[in-house]
Amino acid sequence: MSGNVSGNAIAAPVKVLSPKQERRRQFVKAFFSRKPVIVGSVIIVIMILLAIFAPVFSPYDPFTQDLRNALQGPSGAHCFGTDSLGRDMLSRIIYGSRASLAVGLVSTAIAGGVGITLGLLSGYLGKFVDALIMRIMDAMMSIPVIILALFLGAVLGKGLGNVMLCIGIVMIPSYARLTRGQVLAVKQLDYVTAGKIGGATRLKNAVKHILPNCLSPNLVLMTMNLGSAILTEAALSFLGMGINPPTPSWGAMVSEGYKYISNNPTIAIVPGLFILITVWSFNVCGDALRDALDPKLRGSR
Repeated sequence: MSGNVSGNAIAAPVKVLSPKQERRRQFVKAFFSRKPVIVGSVIIVIMILLAIFAPVFSPYDPFTQDLRNALQGPSGAHCFGTDSLGRDMLSRIIYGSRASLAVGLVSTAIAGGVGITLGLLSGYLGKFVDALIMRIMDAMMSIPVIILALFLGAVLGKGLGNVMLCIGIVMIPSYARLTRGQVLAVKQLDYVTAGKIGGATRLKNAVKHILPNCLSPNLVLMTMNLGSAILTEAALSFLGMGINPPTPSWGAMVSEGYKYISNNPTIAIVPGLFILITVWSFNVCGDALRDALDPKLRGSR
C-alpha cells in the first residue's frame, strides 16, 4: 500500500525561471564566483556604512584637539593613536571615508556623463565633430594624469567640490574614446539601419538603439575608476592641492603623518592601508563585473 502511495505521489512542481531571472541568476553567480570578490564587496559595503553613519561609529569628534595627548601610539583609548594635534586617528579615518568615497562617486559620475556624451556624438556624427572631439581628448591624454589634475587644482582652487570636478575632467578622455569605439561598431548593425529606414530621428536612433549597447563597458570602467579617483584625491591631498583642512582626508592624513613616521609610524601607515584596501576592493569588483557582463569570460577563472 505504501509502495503504491509513493509510486503515485505527485512530484513537486519545478519552478521555471523567466529569461530575465535566469540572466540575473547567471550574472550574480559569475560575479561572486571568486572569494576575493566577496571579500572586496564586503569591504566596500562596510566603507559605505562607515561613511554614512560616521557619527555613530566614530568614538570621538574628529575635529577636537588635545595637544597634551598628541602623537600617542595605539592604546585602549585610541586604537590607532592620535595625530600631531591630539585628534583621534580612528575617528578621522572614519570621517575621511566620506571625502574619499564622495570624490570617487561624484568624479566618476562627472567623467562618465560627459565622456559618454562626447563619445556618442563623436562616433555617431563623425567627420568634423569626430575629429575635433578626439583631438581634444588626445591632447588631454598626452598630459600625465597627476600633472593635469595639479594644473586644474591650481586653477580651480582647493576644496572638496573642486577636487571632484578636476578629477572628473581628468578622467573624461577614457570614457569618450571607449564610447566612440563602441558606437562605431554598433551603428553599422542592422537594427540601427532599420531605425533609420523606419523614420527615427538621428537623436532617437542614437539614444534608443546605440547608447544602451555602449553602457556595459562604460559601467565596468566606472567601477574600476572609482579606485583610481580615490587614489588621485589622495595624491592631490598629499601634495597639498586637495581638500582643505581640517576636513579629514586619507591622503592629507598620510601627508601629515609621514613627517612623524620615525616617532609614530601608525599615523601615516594606517590611512595608507585604508586607501590600499579600498582601491583594491573596487578594482577586484570592477574586474569581476567585466567578467560577469562578458559571456566569453564567464567561468574562465
